[in-house]
Amino acid sequence: MQRLSGLDASFLYLETPAQPLHVCSILEIDTSTIPGGYTFDRLRDALSLRIKAMPEFREKLGDNRFNLDHPVWVEDEDFDVDRHLHRIGLPSPGGRVELGEICGHIASLTLDRSRPLWEMWIIENVAGTDAHDGGRLAVLTKVHHAGVDGVTGANLMSQLCTTEADAPPPDPVAGVGGGSGLEIAVGGALKYATRPLKFANVLPSTLATVVDTVKRARSGLSMAAPFAAPKTRFNDTVTSHRNVAFAQLDLEDIKTVKNHFGVKVNDVVMALVAGVLRRYLSDRDELPDSTLVAMVPVSVHDKSDRPGRNQVSGMFSSLRTDIEDPGERLKSIADANSVAKQHSAAIGATLLQDWSQFAAPAVFGVAMRVYASSRLTSALPVHNLVVSNVPGPQIPLYFLGARVKAMYPLGPIFHGSGLNITVMSLDGALDVGLISCPELLPDLWDMADDFAVALGELVEATH
Repeated sequence: MQRLSGLDASFLYLETPAQPLHVCSILEIDTSTIPGGYTFDRLRDALSLRIKAMPEFREKLGDNRFNLDHPVWVEDEDFDVDRHLHRIGLPSPGGRVELGEICGHIASLTLDRSRPLWEMWIIENVAGTDAHDGGRLAVLTKVHHAGVDGVTGANLMSQLCTTEADAPPPDPVAGVGGGSGLEIAVGGALKYATRPLKFANVLPSTLATVVDTVKRARSGLSMAAPFAAPKTRFNDTVTSHRNVAFAQLDLEDIKTVKNHFGVKVNDVVMALVAGVLRRYLSDRDELPDSTLVAMVPVSVHDKSDRPGRNQVSGMFSSLRTDIEDPGERLKSIADANSVAKQHSAAIGATLLQDWSQFAAPAVFGVAMRVYASSRLTSALPVHNLVVSNVPGPQIPLYFLGARVKAMYPLGPIFHGSGLNITVMSLDGALDVGLISCPELLPDLWDMADDFAVALGELVEATH
């Protein structure tokens, strides 16, 4: 068995029916490249062979009332791929709106915790094509955040994909094995007993971080502060409903802007998000005078020696939505991001992971219920939205033999922050996934369509 870290387990403790905490991905694939052609049974058999080499897909949660520490991952001895793989057809005409509606509905449903925490939905009749005759399919994957972050999620998807349509399946890989109730409880007791010592080790680094942050704030060299974000329509308590939209941009245009202004790709991504949000809110006479603030997950996989599948820190980024000119906005965002990255790097890479080890499940649950039921979600948002940038390979990929045409990532949304925009660069394109709550943002497709407009403004600013 393998014990969850505090950060991994926090996504279990914070989850509610209105706040499911899984990550999703929508793949658009071309079935004409599948050796022998597409049938659902052939795709299921190919997936089954892949999963033999992916133990994470065969693991479920193990826990009991005597366990004083976080749950563990154990092998599901009754694993059956048919419990996780589903098939559905889009209603005609099978366009992006219909696809977004069904994906939003599926994304709103929590995963069954008695089984491995993932699902995959094969969606047929995309754009009115017949996948059996070489048409298109969409594939929606759901994996709980307790098991993946952006990097590990991308790694899992890469294991389901190959660089050749007819690549052979990998060799099977053994799983974590089982764990009796006694083993889980005893291991949890031993972990719990060492907490005071670990707590004593975390305090000095925490105090040093606080002192450093105060110094940076006084000298104007700190990242955007939490709870400084202005209120918008998507900063409120979310419901159990989800809506989804997506867009695809040319990565060469992104690089043209990057090279002209001498900034990073991530700066251009943030500027695109800023331009979209500014236009969306301005068109509705709701643009705040002060800048919107995004929370940007930062991978620390290469800096952390802590166990756990979520190896992330976070950075608060100023989107400079108070600046009208697109080029000036991009330069200001790049400057702010440079300061924020330096501040984020000065904070211990494992600080979030270390502190999350100490909070009990009840603390997470009570804190979230109080925040969600109070007026703080709208009056005092921690940040306006989550923006995440996941780099992907710039080569053709094949999902179980089918050519991947797009991969739109979808992260979770939270009470007080009801919008998540995640992008992935893949094979010459930038795929943008947006997820929200329809009660807060019923017209999410307007926001998705504005990404092309925002990119056009930035490209024009290079001339």
